[in-house]
Amino acid sequence: MTRWLPRHLDLFFILSIWILWAVAMFAGARWSLFADNWFMSVTMAFGSFVAGSTSQGGGAVAFPVMTLGFGIDPKGARDFSLMIQSVGMSSAAVAILWRRIPIERRALVLAGLGGAAGIIFGLAFVERWFESNPTKVFFVALWMAFGFALWRIEHLHRPVKRTQLGPACSHSTGFLLAAGFAGGVVSALLGSGLDILVFALLVLGFRLCETVATPTSVILMASNSLVGFGWRALGWGDQPPIAVETWGYWWVSAPIVAIGAPLGARFIAERGRHFIVNLLLVIIVLQFVTALVILPFDRALTLLAVATFGGGAGFFFFLWRWGQRFAE
Repeated sequence: MTRWLPRHLDLFFILSIWILWAVAMFAGARWSLFADNWFMSVTMAFGSFVAGSTSQGGGAVAFPVMTLGFGIDPKGARDFSLMIQSVGMSSAAVAILWRRIPIERRALVLAGLGGAAGIIFGLAFVERWFESNPTKVFFVALWMAFGFALWRIEHLHRPVKRTQLGPACSHSTGFLLAAGFAGGVVSALLGSGLDILVFALLVLGFRLCETVATPTSVILMASNSLVGFGWRALGWGDQPPIAVETWGYWWVSAPIVAIGAPLGARFIAERGRHFIVNLLLVIIVLQFVTALVILPFDRALTLLAVATFGGGAGFFFFLWRWGQRFAE
């Protein structure tokens, strides 16, 4: 009986989403949305799988595709990322929990609380300071910095990885809260970010194994997306409401991500950490190359890209060096 429950309750959750979605589509006569917005269905078929199988949320695929590929405003892409991750990554989180995939619970609670505060602060105050193209450049440069640090560290001596934060990491409370808050602010700008920053802290700083840090970051981003989506849907703050076009993208993508993200979570549970790292690097490089081709890099954007990449890489390498004290 115990084995039957985990295997089927996550499927029941997905089926419930599909039923609610179908009822809402019929009630609102929304089927025609597929004619104009089918490209987002295709995008999120891949993006949701990435969301469930890596430390990057589905927004890490949706945001660059929408802003770089289709010229959609970053704030609309941010809203969509939070909305769609609320479905896809929540489905993946249910699959992770019911299938008892190993996670780090202390990080989940502390970084989750910090992330909730951070995304509310970011949506209420910080996001108004960022314009369209600088937001796009900030996104790809920050993710490229993380990818570079991860690639370089793969070639260094690797100590044995932890599977849980043990007594040696007893002072981790403040760091997890701070990383969660900072990640929440980034999520308020880009639609994702909490997952990457907490993943970096766990893997580079506390030497947690990627196979534990990845599902932990998936659940964290699901909770952060729900908070951000709730804030925007309820119309709190002084921002304009979620655009009608963004709701259209969401309606045609929601049932797809409800399946794709859990499939990604199940797929990655059977892979090693080298596979996870390589998959992350491929996605990050593709995002950066696309930005170089599409964006009109002037002096200001180039300086922003260099500063973000340099600062981000320095921060991630600092985490690595700082985390050497936990290697023994």
